[in-house]
Amino acid sequence: MCLAIPAKIEVIENEVAKCRVGEGETFIKASLALLADEVTVGDYLIVHAGFALRRLDPNEAEETLRILRDMAQLMDPVHSTGSPE
Repeated sequence: MCLAIPAKIEVIENEVAKCRVGEGETFIKASLALLADEVTVGDYLIVHAGFALRRLDPNEAEETLRILRDMAQLMDPVHSTGSPE
């Protein structure tokens, strides 16, 4: 099973986007060759195996990031309660 995290386009050069994954400092490169839609810096993508599969609506991307952040906090007892159980 794969979990797709929205990746935000930071730079586009030669049909390859440098994207920030989630809200951290992790970046990936994604080929734009398979996309039917035109994309620009600031757009969110779903990327698999180095290829952008589709552009996401910004609201959908932000909601997905919020849900993933909330899930991570629930799974980490140190950060959700202040002390390990």
